[in-house]
Amino acid sequence: MIHHEKETGIVDTGSLKRRWITYGAGIYILTLGVSLAIRAGIGISPQSSLTRTMTLVFPPLSQGTYNFILELLMLALTYLVLPKDFKLKNFAALIPAFALAAFLDLNLTLTKSIVLTEYGARFSLLAFADALLAFGLFLMIRANLVLMPIDMFVNTIFKRTGWKWGNIKTGFDCTLLVISALIGVICLGEPKFIREGTIINAILVGQYIKLYFFLFRKLTAPKVPEDAATPHIAGNSAK
Repeated sequence: MIHHEKETGIVDTGSLKRRWITYGAGIYILTLGVSLAIRAGIGISPQSSLTRTMTLVFPPLSQGTYNFILELLMLALTYLVLPKDFKLKNFAALIPAFALAAFLDLNLTLTKSIVLTEYGARFSLLAFADALLAFGLFLMIRANLVLMPIDMFVNTIFKRTGWKWGNIKTGFDCTLLVISALIGVICLGEPKFIREGTIINAILVGQYIKLYFFLFRKLTAPKVPEDAATPHIAGNSAK
């Protein structure tokens, strides 16, 4: 699940039970962040905007269901891009994908009563939601267990092409955004859920994760004894 070298110092290599608990908590916190970002009402992430738009196009299915369908599609594309590397264990990615879908629908229900009208309150809620979303991602990275199908697809493109992982992820997100906008225009007359908050989300989530990485390393770094931190200069005791 590690995407970059800088993440190697973050991952938990201890108890598998603890890591699964961390991973599950990460998924729940992430979906709570997504739900609150939706309730802020000033724009959401590309992936969320696509699945949320689909709930307006065909309301009988929930956003969690559409999210799971998207994950299924990404798993199929992963196989098509690099079939030789596809293993049966890759289907295990559907387990956290199902949990994410269930938690998302649960949190959307729990936050349904949140209705804000003032822009300042909406912006504050979005900033808080992005902090939660990023913390959920941080916990999932720390657990280092199973890649979601979407991340698996991005990683497969990386292996196949050798392009920079960050550029591939950005291109993928932009593609989802374009698809969401096109579906909105064709089926609903205008793009939905794509506003300034979409850009804010893209900026804040990355910065929050960097902050969590920094704080984690700061808090877990071994403390250097004061005597060791101040080296003695030869001849000091003779003066």
